[in-house]
Amino acid sequence: MKLWGGRFTKPTNQLVDEYTASISFDQKLWRQDIVGSSAHVAMLGKCGILSMDEVRQIIAGLKKVKEKIERNEVQFLVAHEDIHMNIEKMLIEEIGPVGGKLHTGRSRNDQVALDMHLYLREKLMELIQLTLYLQKALLDQAEQHLDTVMPGYTHLQRAQPVLLGFHLVAYASMLQRDIERMQDSFKRVNVLPLGAGALAGTTFPIDREFVASMLQFDSIYINSMDAVSDRDFIVEFLSHASLLMTHLSRMCEELVIWSSQEFSFIELDDAFCTGSSIMPQKKNPDVAELVRGKTGRVFGNLMGMLTVLKGLPLAYNKDMQEDKEGMFDTVETLHGALALLTPMIESMQVRKENMRKAVTQDFSNATDLADYLVTKDIPFRQAHEIVGHAVLYCIQNKKYLLDLSMEEFKDFSALIEEDVYQALDIDTVVNARNVFGGTAKVQVEKQIEACKQLQKTSQSWIDVHSQKVMVEALVDIQSPVI
Repeated sequence: MKLWGGRFTKPTNQLVDEYTASISFDQKLWRQDIVGSSAHVAMLGKCGILSMDEVRQIIAGLKKVKEKIERNEVQFLVAHEDIHMNIEKMLIEEIGPVGGKLHTGRSRNDQVALDMHLYLREKLMELIQLTLYLQKALLDQAEQHLDTVMPGYTHLQRAQPVLLGFHLVAYASMLQRDIERMQDSFKRVNVLPLGAGALAGTTFPIDREFVASMLQFDSIYINSMDAVSDRDFIVEFLSHASLLMTHLSRMCEELVIWSSQEFSFIELDDAFCTGSSIMPQKKNPDVAELVRGKTGRVFGNLMGMLTVLKGLPLAYNKDMQEDKEGMFDTVETLHGALALLTPMIESMQVRKENMRKAVTQDFSNATDLADYLVTKDIPFRQAHEIVGHAVLYCIQNKKYLLDLSMEEFKDFSALIEEDVYQALDIDTVVNARNVFGGTAKVQVEKQIEACKQLQKTSQSWIDVHSQKVMVEALVDIQSPVI
């Protein structure tokens, strides 16, 4: 008999049980469910809705259920539909009919919403911390390569020489925005929905502020219908995760390109590559490729969640059961990507000589020749045309700009002097961009320091928030009224 089966005259069809059950995936929420139930029953005791003896029995029973689950002594059953009903059934089997009083003053609608908030706020902490680790790995590599010059690209064509450290700080800066977005979303995750009931609140004199305090929520939903139907916090997480995966995918694309024989800019550690079953010589950047590939599934989870929600009337609908698998999958996908990329970046070997060779055998210093002519009082547009002719001449004669003799330079402009060779030197070109945000070494050093300061701020935020939201710290919750 279902716990809700009082008004039904026949059991549900087995296919219905199998199709509608969520226990195969929402069992991940068992700790959150026990934590939420413990706080709820403690509140019922404080408010005099249950006797203190009943509260003690139920909390003791929940602890026994918790211990059995930890010892793998329980079997979650499809017949009990979801994690909430499975745990409640176990509780009743453990302590008898008094266990049925646990659900007083609440619905599965606000119960599942609570579990999702508890789960996601903890996972946010983990993902922010992992992103900080990856950001640090990028900054450490950037510091080691403040003198490593490489081509900067637009349209995947060589554009201007930059420092490798400069390039890596660009990714560290992207990750900083990802970190700050996740931190900002925490305020919308850390909102208590419990107490909303099915949609309209409850007739029992509950104390939602007490529960919020016990579970370390910063605020409470002011409208019960909104509380049980809101999945904005999941959509927001999936959106932020999609953008973070986009950044990781772009980084991985470059790692794949840079590690190719055609570029040979980097060598990825063997521990993060795989081989071929038929070609013995192959060393494939599979981790980077798979992160790039798994980005699509995270996008799909976001689109799926938006599609589920777009036509739903208020308040709860069974469609919303589809909120979990995509969220769980995104958490796991992002966790795996961040955890792998950090040591991969840390162990990456840079082939400095190949990077420098690339910028001495191209025309990435052409803009600097135009800027040089501007200093001779030639309008930039005219200077641009002059340099274009010079580049064409070099291409036709299989030369680069620094290969030109002074006579050849003067054929393009009589204003060019011997100092042009110093102006077009690759290190000069890089360090000439000594403006805020530029690629000059002194500017990159400032960028790294700025990123480190932001990292400290983000780490301090983690340190303040992480302990109070970790479910493990709340599992053995003890009510001050017991």
